Amino acid sequence: MKYQARVWKFGDNINTDLILPVQAFYLTPAEQAQWVFRANRPGWSEQVQAGDILVGGRNFGMGSSRPAARSLKNLGLSCLVAQSINGLFFRNCVNFAFPAMECVDAFATFEEGDIAEVDFDAATVKNITRGTALEAIPLPPKLLDLLKAGGIYALLEKEGAIGPKTAASG
Repeated sequence: MKYQARVWKFGDNINTDLILPVQAFYLTPAEQAQWVFRANRPGWSEQVQAGDILVGGRNFGMGSSRPAARSLKNLGLSCLVAQSINGLFFRNCVNFAFPAMECVDAFATFEEGDIAEVDFDAATVKNITRGTALEAIPLPPKLLDLLKAGGIYALLEKEGAIGPKTAASG
């Protein structure tokens, strides 16, 4: 899995309340995506282009277990690279097949608008704009396979453990 696109940066301790605010809870998953970061960056979700990459600081995704990772994916972001990722949020990233990887120096290496190349198989992060490359923390092979399968829900559906996804379940 390799992605190359424009970078958006968000700093340390980004809370799931900022990613998916309570006002959006009862909206469809597609509508929820339009609320991402509305409190701290109004209008940002309208600027995101399909495939853009999110670069975060320390403890990205702290807070509740709300499906904020799904909203980032539904907004069209291709992946997340952060200095560190909250464990519960990381698991939600895997569940919803939103690729996320830790890379200690990523936040300091990018400016917003730079072009990044993120290779999950090789566990590398490159700043194409500035010509720098970093090693990331590799994902365990089973988690990487789970992401490639489309997340836990797609895998369980394929195995017959759960019913097919409906428009309401998003």
